Amino acid sequence: MEFHHLVRRIVQDGSTHAKWLNTLSFMENAGARKISKCEHPVMVTQIQLKHAAEEHRHAYYLKKQIGKIDPELCKTYESRELLAPVATRQYLHSLDIKACRYLQEVFQLTKEDLKYAAYLFVTYAIEVRADELYPVYQEILSEESSKIMVKSIILEEEGHLEEMINQLNEFSENWQLHANKILEIEKELHLQWINAITEEVAQLNYA
Repeated sequence: MEFHHLVRRIVQDGSTHAKWLNTLSFMENAGARKISKCEHPVMVTQIQLKHAAEEHRHAYYLKKQIGKIDPELCKTYESRELLAPVATRQYLHSLDIKACRYLQEVFQLTKEDLKYAAYLFVTYAIEVRADELYPVYQEILSEESSKIMVKSIILEEEGHLEEMINQLNEFSENWQLHANKILEIEKELHLQWINAITEEVAQLNYA
């Protein structure tokens, strides 16, 4: 199922849309928690704190949007309240593990330096994905005259991507070469996630 069509089907069904919002909220929250886990015990930059705070805010904002559909839906991140829960929980975790494995082979880093490198490259890959996903979602929301909007998230994610590129330029002059490898890993995991969601949505009956 083509991504535009998938998102449209999701948006057109209230309970499925609530789960989609909750799934995105879960992933934003997981991203924020991973950024925090990557922090050095003392050498924490303002930009890392900013990113973690903004990802947490995105998670909260998306969760709050569910109330516009039905305040009683998706109050937690239990599996029954997520779309494709297994793939959703594995996505970012698998990306982190595979990216760390690649970065360690290439750069031979200390534990703390590997954490920072993973923060840079994994966050970059996620921001590239967010820059593709959220505009499509917003386009569908606008076409469907939905009360829900994600324009504020789009603007912040664009800013995040620019900030990640600036940090990566400082980290390595060959960062793009390695970032492309991480993007390849992310693309495969993202496809698995989307396929799992597509399979779940395809089983739903719409009026």
